[in-house]
Amino acid sequence: MNIDFSKYTDGLVPAIIQDYETKNVLMLGYMNQEAFTKTIETNKVTFFSRSKNRLWTKGEESGNFLNLINYALDCDKDTLLIKVNPVGPTCHKGSYTCWNENNKQDYGFLSKLEKIINNRKNNASTEKSYVASLFEKGINKIAQKVGEEAFEVVIEAKDNNKELFLNESADLLFHYLILLQAKEFELDDVVKLLKERTD
Repeated sequence: MNIDFSKYTDGLVPAIIQDYETKNVLMLGYMNQEAFTKTIETNKVTFFSRSKNRLWTKGEESGNFLNLINYALDCDKDTLLIKVNPVGPTCHKGSYTCWNENNKQDYGFLSKLEKIINNRKNNASTEKSYVASLFEKGINKIAQKVGEEAFEVVIEAKDNNKELFLNESADLLFHYLILLQAKEFELDDVVKLLKERTD
């Protein structure tokens, strides 16, 4: 990998640190050739600290190491993307990112939908919505709806109407997310279990 360390007068290139699993950006550091080489040799992310004027392995004092998974070089060969498995919080102030964000897996629209369902669950006694009414009726009704939607998916899978199949699939996924919330779980809990099964 031909990193252009000579592009900047101090011989440092930016290194964007990204969580390999969640894809969240954790921090930004700087590497010179020596720091990059040590990172590769030890599989622990090492920077050149401008304030300490020396190599600095993240976690050398706290134990919150950034274990290297892989890396990529940008199109101009002067910025690194370092993908890591973080051990504990990344920021020296104790947060999981240097922007004080929660390093949680985000599933885009499905995560947004989970938040809406959770909000309606927590306000079921005052909320006027289909979801709130399901939570008011209890776990048996929610589980029954999942069963009904699963049966309808099976029926539509045997036919050739793709639109109906997709609609029933959406209904099943929606009600399954409601059931997860009713059982105090999230989609992320299921994903983690599936990942464990593939390891």
